[in-house]
Amino acid sequence: MTSEHFVPAALRRLWRMTEPSRLGRPAALDVDLIVATAVEIADCDGLGGVTIPKVAKSLGFTGMSLYRHVGSKDELLTLMTDHALGMPPDMGTGDWREGLRRWASAQRAVFQQRPWLTRVPISGPPSGPNGIAWMEAALAVMSRTRLDRAHKVGVLSLIGGYVLQSVRQHSDLAESRAEDQGQADAERAQARALVRLVDPERFPETARLFSSTLFETPPSNTPDETVADADFSLGLELILDGVAVRMEQS
Repeated sequence: MTSEHFVPAALRRLWRMTEPSRLGRPAALDVDLIVATAVEIADCDGLGGVTIPKVAKSLGFTGMSLYRHVGSKDELLTLMTDHALGMPPDMGTGDWREGLRRWASAQRAVFQQRPWLTRVPISGPPSGPNGIAWMEAALAVMSRTRLDRAHKVGVLSLIGGYVLQSVRQHSDLAESRAEDQGQADAERAQARALVRLVDPERFPETARLFSSTLFETPPSNTPDETVADADFSLGLELILDGVAVRMEQS
């Protein structure tokens, strides 16, 4: 018996390990077809639109038929996530900072294309081939540093979490404004009200902040994407600054 037989069924499907051949005609369903269909539904209807019965119906099968190829809804989400991530682009051979900047921006682009990915519950580290490839890309960039393995994993987790949360927050705001055309006006009115409500004696620093030009409404011709890009870059550079300080202490 080979070591292959000790790999759990869910991982075998995730890595598309060859299953033992069966007599008779080829199966009309397979993991790739199920996952591709589920991803199409998520792209159209969001993650909430993906259910085993709905995927099965789209394929012309029953839900029980899918369970012969996908063990559970959680497993389907894992398969979908790895498929949707795809392979990472080349991070180049520049310095570590530019490499991590490219890594973060590339992952952000994937999440922006498929915001539903930011809604998938995180149940552990990457376990599929594409997820591992993204991890490898970041670790390869950090191999140019003096960081130890624990710090490399910490940086990877920190930047990955920042990218995910940044896209999710922007997606939530954009969705809210799309549903309510008066949302932007309401936000401006609330900001003006807060300036009056925040007592400078009780909240001195916050009052100074709210009274500054920082929260002045940007010009109406400034796209939300431009503001989001600037906010993302600022946050990422602050993280990278922290990594640089840690490296100097290593």
